Amino acid sequence: MATLDQKELKSVIYHYLISKTNFLEVKDRMHEDQLQLFVDGAITSLCHEKQLTVSTEERSAVIRELVSSIVSLGPLRPFVEDATVSEIMVNGAKSVYVQRAGKTEKTNVHFFDNAALLHTIQKMLAASGSHRRVDESSPYVDFSLPDGSRVNVILPPCALQGPVMTIRKFSTSLTSLDDLIGRGMLNRPMAAFLIAAIKAKLNIVFCGSTGSGKTTLLNVLSSHIPAHERIITIEDTAELRLMQDHVVSLQSKTVNIEGKGEVTIRDLFINSLRMRPDRIIIGEVRGHEVLDLVQSIASGHAGSLAIVHADSPRECFNRMTTMMLMSGIRLSGEQIQQQIAGSIDLIVYVELFLDGVRRVVHITDLAFNKETKAIALEDIFTFKQERIDQGGKVVGDWTMSRRRPSCYPTFVRRNVSLNGLFD
Repeated sequence: MATLDQKELKSVIYHYLISKTNFLEVKDRMHEDQLQLFVDGAITSLCHEKQLTVSTEERSAVIRELVSSIVSLGPLRPFVEDATVSEIMVNGAKSVYVQRAGKTEKTNVHFFDNAALLHTIQKMLAASGSHRRVDESSPYVDFSLPDGSRVNVILPPCALQGPVMTIRKFSTSLTSLDDLIGRGMLNRPMAAFLIAAIKAKLNIVFCGSTGSGKTTLLNVLSSHIPAHERIITIEDTAELRLMQDHVVSLQSKTVNIEGKGEVTIRDLFINSLRMRPDRIIIGEVRGHEVLDLVQSIASGHAGSLAIVHADSPRECFNRMTTMMLMSGIRLSGEQIQQQIAGSIDLIVYVELFLDGVRRVVHITDLAFNKETKAIALEDIFTFKQERIDQGGKVVGDWTMSRRRPSCYPTFVRRNVSLNGLFD
C-alpha cells in the first residue's frame, strides 16, 4: 500500500471530500463532532479506494486540522483564501458581500441560519487567540485572524438583521514600494521622497477613509526604518506587519466580564515611552492619545508614524486639533494647532478611487513658522484627476511642487539625500 506525507494526505483528502462526497452541501449544518466523523469516514473510503496506508496519529492530525479550518471559517473559507478579495461583509445569515478590485458585489453564499453564522463567529474568535469575547452583554468586538485579517463583529440586539461581520484582508503580495508603484498608488519621485522622510525620522501621519490603503502604505514604508532601531507598535487590533526583527507589538485590552482591566491606546502609549523606543507607530489615533503623541514628539521622540481617519490633510489636522481639545488640556485652540503643526512634519492622504485603484492624493507639508506663529498646509505632491475614460478608468497624474518643504533642513541635518528633488 502507498503512503503519503501529512501535507499530501491533507490535500488528497480535501479534494476527495469536494469531488466524491456531498461535503460542501452539509458542512455548514454540522457541528464539530459531526464533521470529524464525516471526514473520518471519507478517509476510510479514500484509503480503501486508493490503497493508502494512514497511521492513527496521521489520521487524527489531518482530521483535527481540516475540521478546525472548516469550522472556524464556514462558507467564508473560499473568500478568505481568494487573493482577489480584499473585504468580506456578512449582513446576517443570508447576505454576504465581497469587495474585489475596490468594487463591492453580492455573492450567492449564505449560512444555514443566524445560529450557524454565530457558531462560525465564535469559532473564528476562539481561533484568533485574542482572548476577547462577544455575546449579548458585549455585542461587538474587533480581533485579528492568524493571517493578519481584521475582523469586526456586532450582534443583536444592536444589529437588527442578525450577526454582522466585516473581514478586512491585507494583501501579502504588496511588500515593496515597487509593488505599490505597479498598482498605480504613487510614482517614483513620491516613493523616493517618502523613503527619505522615513530615514530622516520625520513625523508622519497617514490619513484616508476606511479601506483606502493607509495601513498597507505604512507597512511598506516601515520596511525602510533602519534595522538597528527599536520599534514599538500600538494598536487596538493587530494589523501592522513590520519586517524588522526588533519590533515590540502592543495591543489594547477591553474590559473583562466584571467590567475591569481595560488598557487603552493612551495607556500603552504612555508606557511605551519608558521602553526606550527609537520609533513609535500608532495603528490608529482616535482619542486623547494624540496629546501624548504630540508631547512626546516635542520632547524628542522623532520618527513617529500614525494613522488618522480623515478625508483630507486639512480634515486630518482639524481632527487632531479636536481630539486634543477633548482631552481637557488647558490650551486655546490656536495654541493646540501650533503644537500639532510644530510636531507633525508630513500628512499623507490616500484615497480609493471609483476605478478601484488606491492612490496617494496628497503628500502635504505641515509648516509652522515660530517667528510669525503662522500655520500652513502646503502640498508637495498632488494627484490631479483629468477625466474618467470609457472603461471607467480614472485618468490623471501627480504634480510636484519644487518649493522646498519646511522640513528640508531636517534632511540636511540628518544627512539624508533627496536626490535633487528640490534643486
